[in-house]
Amino acid sequence: MLRWVWLSVAVVVLDQLTKYWADSQLQLYSPQQVMAGFNLTLSYNPGAAFSFLADAGGWQRWFFIVLALGVSAFIVSWLLRLSRQERWMAVALTLILGGAIGNVIDRVYIGHVIDFIDIYIKDWHWPAFNIADSAITIGAVMMVIDGLRGQKNAAA
Repeated sequence: MLRWVWLSVAVVVLDQLTKYWADSQLQLYSPQQVMAGFNLTLSYNPGAAFSFLADAGGWQRWFFIVLALGVSAFIVSWLLRLSRQERWMAVALTLILGGAIGNVIDRVYIGHVIDFIDIYIKDWHWPAFNIADSAITIGAVMMVIDGLRGQKNAAA
């Protein structure tokens, strides 16, 4: 099922292009409204999701790099074991793989992840995110759906 790795490559390319655009065109922490509920707001995240460990002093950069590379290796080995019928899981895994690699590239080369998508309702803002984060989230949701479908089929 490594034939799905093209999807990971597409995620990485789209992620890096949009981050480059955001970093070169947006002002740091200065929201640019696209439409109600959606801003483009450049921010730098040295931590993980929701800025977890953002203030940890620097060691978290290397921790998240090693963690993402380990998870990526695990995903590739999982892909190698999938059957041709497990396309849904292959897509989910390659989305997660592409997102992980996209964020690792940022951590390795610039020391933090570039986020720029700002979704909000009135005064409540979801933490800023990027294309890589979106791919990881979509892949994870797909895995949950796959697991729920498997449990449903097993119970029948």
